[in-house]
Amino acid sequence: MDLGLRDRVYVVTGGTRGLGNAAARELVADGAKVVLTGRDADRAAEAAAALGANAVGVVVDNSDPEAPARLVAAAREHFGRFDGILISVGGPPPGYLTDTTDEQWAAAFDSVFLGAVRLARRAAEELREGGVIGFVLSGSVYEPIPGLTISNGLRPGLAGFAKSISDELGPHGIRVVGLLPGRIDTDRVRELDALSADPAATRTANETRIPLRRYGTPEEFGRAAAFLLSPAASYLTGIMLPVDGGFRHGF
Repeated sequence: MDLGLRDRVYVVTGGTRGLGNAAARELVADGAKVVLTGRDADRAAEAAAALGANAVGVVVDNSDPEAPARLVAAAREHFGRFDGILISVGGPPPGYLTDTTDEQWAAAFDSVFLGAVRLARRAAEELREGGVIGFVLSGSVYEPIPGLTISNGLRPGLAGFAKSISDELGPHGIRVVGLLPGRIDTDRVRELDALSADPAATRTANETRIPLRRYGTPEEFGRAAAFLLSPAASYLTGIMLPVDGGFRHGF
């Protein structure tokens, strides 16, 4: 199936590792060009180099108010156009209510929530009909994940924001979509499993709760993201797609 991605240009934040990187890889594999971001210069350069001439790495922090303008400018400078953005943000630190501080909440809000709002706002100002804004969120939008109190507090609000702007931008031909990853086999998920006394037993227990009986691969998540961002999904907006092996049982 031709997704219609050839020569389209996307910004992918958090694209140096994990789910953002998986999405960037699949976009490039299907013919798109990407501006991927990270907070470490060497890692951003290495991630872009691994994808070849159709990728460029830019060092930004999502909480920086200047980041959105810089990223759109980079897309146009390097590749001559800007067709969409996938806003992927590293997860806040794990912890329960009494383990988390005001400083951790404030830093996570700036990066996970307000940073994403700024990126979406700039994208909305710059995109034209056929553009797309995507969010990498979490299955915690529907069901809290034990030990991730900060993420549980912020991700559902961001999903509500995404749904709200899909109504605003739809009449302009701009789509807004979200992805809700479950247990995808990334460094982040392995780090979370490692917080338990027996990581192997934790993984086994998690897998038994997933109808497909396994964690997803980054490539599987990346293909879902590439499809939602592509012209092939041109009539899909305002949706939150679980990528979780069937873990969520509601409609």
